[in-house]
This record gives sequence, C-alpha cells and structure tokens, in this order.
Amino acid sequence: MKAHYDMLIVGGGVIGLSIAYQLSKLGSSVAVFERNRLGCEASSAAAGILGAQAEIDEEGPLLDLAIQSRSMFPSIVEELKEKTNIDVELIKEGLLKVATTEEEAQVLQRKASCHQRWDENVKWLEAKEAQAIEKGLADNIHGAISIPGDGQLAPEKLTQAFAQGALYHHTKIYEYCNVYSLITEKNKVKGIHTSSGTFYGGAVILTTGSWGKELLPNADHLEVFPVKGECVSVRSDKNLLKKTIFLDEGFYLVPKAGGRIVIGATKISHDYTKTVSAKAIQALLEKATRLLPSLSEAEFEKAWAGLRPQTNDGWPYLGPHPTVEGLHMAFGHYRNGILLSAVTGKIIAEAVCESKQNHSFFDSFHFMRTMEGIR
Repeated sequence: MKAHYDMLIVGGGVIGLSIAYQLSKLGSSVAVFERNRLGCEASSAAAGILGAQAEIDEEGPLLDLAIQSRSMFPSIVEELKEKTNIDVELIKEGLLKVATTEEEAQVLQRKASCHQRWDENVKWLEAKEAQAIEKGLADNIHGAISIPGDGQLAPEKLTQAFAQGALYHHTKIYEYCNVYSLITEKNKVKGIHTSSGTFYGGAVILTTGSWGKELLPNADHLEVFPVKGECVSVRSDKNLLKKTIFLDEGFYLVPKAGGRIVIGATKISHDYTKTVSAKAIQALLEKATRLLPSLSEAEFEKAWAGLRPQTNDGWPYLGPHPTVEGLHMAFGHYRNGILLSAVTGKIIAEAVCESKQNHSFFDSFHFMRTMEGIR
C-alpha cells in the first residue's frame, strides 16, 4: 500500500471527487478517503438543480461563483463522458420560479428586475404565459420568473463521473476508511491518521460537508451543521413537466428521465438523522399537487433524506487554512453542492497544485470571515 501522495482529500462526495479529478488531471498523485461509500451523503440525496439564479438573488461573490460554475457544466460533462462513458443527464430546459400568491408575485417581479441587470434573458411571465409554457401548472398561480440559464442533472451520476474521471487519471480511492486526525509539524500539515493506516502528503484538503469542523484546528468560531432535507419522487408515463419548477421558499419539482419527478425539500437544522416522516411526505405531496394537479395521478416511487452542510453565514468555506500550511478547505456548500462542484474543483486544484493562493474567490469565502465580521 502506497503511503505518500501529493494530495490527500478527506471526503468522497461530489466536492471532494471534483477536486480529485481536477488535481489528478493536472498530474498530481491523489488519494481520496471516504468513511462510508462515495457520494453517500448530500451528493446522492440532492435533486441536481443547477439553480444559480433560482437559489441566489443577491449580486456578489456567491452569485458570481454560482454562475461561473453553471457555465462550466456543458463542457465538463462532455469531458467526463468521453473518459468514463457516464451520461449525467444534463438538461438545459431552464427553470420557472413560480408565485403562488399576489404578494409573492410582487416580490418575484422585483427580483426579476434585479436579475435582468446581470442576465437579460431572465423575464417575468404573467400567469397565462407561464401556463402556456407548462400546461399542467395550476390555474391559481400568480406568474413566474423565467430563468433560461438554470438547468439540472442527475447528481448521483455526476458524482460517479467525477469518481471515475479521477480513477482514469490514477487517483486512489479508499472507501470505508475513517480519518482520525491530521499530522502536523511546526504549523505545516504532513498527513493523516486513518483506520487504514497513516498517509503522508504535500497537502490535505477537507471536503467533509456537515462534518467539516471535526478535523480543523483553531475552528472555535466556525459553525458547520446539517440541514436535513426530505424528498419524495413520483413517476408517470405521461409528460407532466418539462422545466424545473421552483418556489422562493426553496420548494421544487424537478423532471427526470423516465417520467420521474423529484419533489423537495424540507429544512430541519441540526438533525443528523436520515429518516423521513409521514408528515413530511404528506406536506410535500400536497404542495406539489396544488402546484401541478396532475401529479395526484402519478405513481409514488420513494422517499429519502439528505444532510445539507450549512455554515454560520450560509456561504461555503473555500481555500487555505490561515495558520496551517498545506491545509485547505472546501465544505459548507449547503443547497448548492452539485451546482458549485465544477468551479470548486477547478479553483481548489489550481490553488494547491499551481500555487494560485490568492484567487479572488478565497477573499470572500475564507476561514476567518465570520470572526472578522467582513460580511
């Protein structure tokens, strides 16, 4: 067993695997350590929405990061398909952000005007215009924002593609391997102690999601916690929906291949369980059928839950640790891990492999920002 690699990545979700793919593509020897199986946490529970503008309304670094990442997917999924033969089912049909009350319509119209400042293709649709696009929408909606740039894909397949792409470039993956602690010497990281032995590397990258704080030194000010999300899916042999439907509160309907529609999601902070309550299933289905009445005739498929990694201020932590040389972070992506996986892999790989430590995004998403009160 090899005990030394250029880069050690702790966490085998979509973020860690995207970084592994980009690092190994640049020629680094990389090892990924996952305590369970790859993609078993938030990556496999996600709906796969590439909702850069649906999810983020305010101009600033997070929106810039999201739009840049969204723009990368058409090329990166083709690149991954050539190397792995995995089709991640990228769908670029756009998204409708729907208002269900007159008050919501007023809010969304203002948001549409803001979005048009950075994307002229975004527009407000009156109710009849939205219903002409998606004929199954309920009669009592109050309009929608059309966001043609947002899309969606199959998150589990994307995670698999990044993993297989990393393996294609000779990354070593250690599943069912617990990482107990970092090895540091004179404020420099040297490696990790794991259930599979001790490994050494030139850099360690923590991509551990809701558990991002566990291995971090000097992290008393930082809070990373799970926000449990429960989802259900239904299936129909009829074409009930073409575009992703999104509500401002974070509720969504996402049409998938084979007539599946994913419906989600609840938000329960600080809950590490993955059980799904009958109450949640009932609430999700009731809300979904009010929005798209024809769903009531669809076949119930399954229900599941995942743990989204949230942070103090809702922004991810990206970049180098301020006091431990060679230690890097990429966690806390909350609802946007799939969306931000492409750009996160690229900028972290460039930082650790090409010494681009001063990437502009690191100024906004760095480790000390909540202590300093810069936002």
